[in-house]
Amino acid sequence: MNILLGAVNAKYIHSNPAVYSLRAYAIETGRCKKEEIQVAEYTINQRLEDIRRDLFRRSPQFVGFSCYIWNISVVRSLIPDLARILPGVPIWLGGPEVSFDCQELLRSVPQVKGVMRGEGEETFASLVQLYQETEGRPSDRELSAIAGLSFRGEKGRIVETPDREPLEMDRIPFYYKGIPSEQMEHRIVYYESSRGCPFSCAYCLSSVEKGLRFRSVSRVLEELDYFLEQRVPQVKFIDRTFNCRKSHAMAIWRHILEKDRGITNFHFEIAADLLDGEELELLKQMRPGLVQLEIGVQSTNPETLKAIHRPADLEKIRWMTEQIDEGKNIHQHLDLIAGLPFEDFVSFQNSFNQVYAMKPEQLQLGFLKVLKGSPMEAMAEEYGIVSSPNPPYEVLFTPWLSYGELLSLKGVEEMVEVYYNSRQFITAVGRLEGEFASPYDMFAALAGYYEQEGLDRISHSRMARFEILWNFISSLGLGKEAMEEYRDALMTDLYLRENAKSRPSFARDPSDIREQTGRLLKGHQEDPSILKEYRQMDSSQRNRLFHLEEMGDGSLLLFDYRDRDPLSYNAMFWKIQTEEDEK
Repeated sequence: MNILLGAVNAKYIHSNPAVYSLRAYAIETGRCKKEEIQVAEYTINQRLEDIRRDLFRRSPQFVGFSCYIWNISVVRSLIPDLARILPGVPIWLGGPEVSFDCQELLRSVPQVKGVMRGEGEETFASLVQLYQETEGRPSDRELSAIAGLSFRGEKGRIVETPDREPLEMDRIPFYYKGIPSEQMEHRIVYYESSRGCPFSCAYCLSSVEKGLRFRSVSRVLEELDYFLEQRVPQVKFIDRTFNCRKSHAMAIWRHILEKDRGITNFHFEIAADLLDGEELELLKQMRPGLVQLEIGVQSTNPETLKAIHRPADLEKIRWMTEQIDEGKNIHQHLDLIAGLPFEDFVSFQNSFNQVYAMKPEQLQLGFLKVLKGSPMEAMAEEYGIVSSPNPPYEVLFTPWLSYGELLSLKGVEEMVEVYYNSRQFITAVGRLEGEFASPYDMFAALAGYYEQEGLDRISHSRMARFEILWNFISSLGLGKEAMEEYRDALMTDLYLRENAKSRPSFARDPSDIREQTGRLLKGHQEDPSILKEYRQMDSSQRNRLFHLEEMGDGSLLLFDYRDRDPLSYNAMFWKIQTEEDEK
């Protein structure tokens, strides 16, 4: 039997661990052979026509899709056509987006045979085994014997079997072994060492899961060695709260520190207020770029945190993020959610400014999704929170935040992504903060400028973003001296990332730089080793590996593209005083 598991991912660099896990479990337990089951991954940006054509050419006899809020619209659009071009082929769905309102889905999408609810490994394995044993024609009675199913039976009757008990984590195979390394080379590899979460946050589906399960440390370490040996660029742990069991987290962190090969980055979602001094000291020993931490703050409003059942020690989170930042070796990613109960416009601005003050490498400003099956679904009705009825069910307005205010926050989100999270404007934005009462005010003003000038909803090149930021700063009415400093800051940011071939309109005359370069090559009183290397190269080598840029005070910045900051990916640079300046 030709069984196909389909995944429609948000981006090409993403992968879908669920379908690989289902496949590996079914093979390892002997329910089907390796050659009988295939995985097909697509993205939401692909044309439906192209996905449909590929699925048809694979000639499946059974199709299963993994469904989430970001892909359910695409999957639902595909199904009617698939039912026509693959007549008689059963279509089954699984995943969090279809596990909590199965009857509505089966009524609205009649081409779907059924839904695999909740954790799917054993359910899928039993299902495909039954299809093989019955030559693709299982009876309602036979399907009813499999736990965790909701399916369309005879005469359209919807049948729901009992929920399935969760698996022990060690029973789940390591599904990446055997996948060619080149297949993982340019993609994020997702890995889980635990399932479940110790917290019960109202907006999260983990709050309805039963228990907290861990994969044995010995197996985890063995599997991490495989990633290290394969030189995988990034492994993202999808554990909901990785450090909820200290011994588990410490063993893994010690292992990757000891076995580090200088290539693989490991991403962990943690609760910063659960860290202690021993864990902190271990983290400070990591190679820069080896580890990145995602910390969900969500809000700094105590009333909001209480309402969503999220216990948090904000002072400890602040202290821990400061301590981690001092090491300059770990990328920190902090999260906020707009649209939560009791968080009004002013309160959210306060949350934003407080989290921004922690100086994370990335600040993700997200918007509440009222997920099916989550406690927030009931709370939304209680509090009067209104969300879109369509995926991803994002908040439209609340008693505390109007739709217009949420639109303003959307503009701020975009500016944060472009001018902060990209790490491409760190010098200019760091200085620009001082021109405004708060960081939020800065990003709000920038978003307002984009809207005023008709620049929003347009895709801009990197160079155009520099021009826009210069024009925005110019509109603030600052003095000549200040503008020269901003010119220096923007030119520094431009060349920190790459040796750009073109220059922005506000750049200084490059002929001055060529003249300064000539002088520099003739000699210099202070001759650091980097300068000696620079002089020994021919012009083509220098142009490829270095860049010299004159600043307003006559000094030169020497950018070295051979050596980059692993947290920001920006080049290393040195300030060199010219002979003229030294006299």
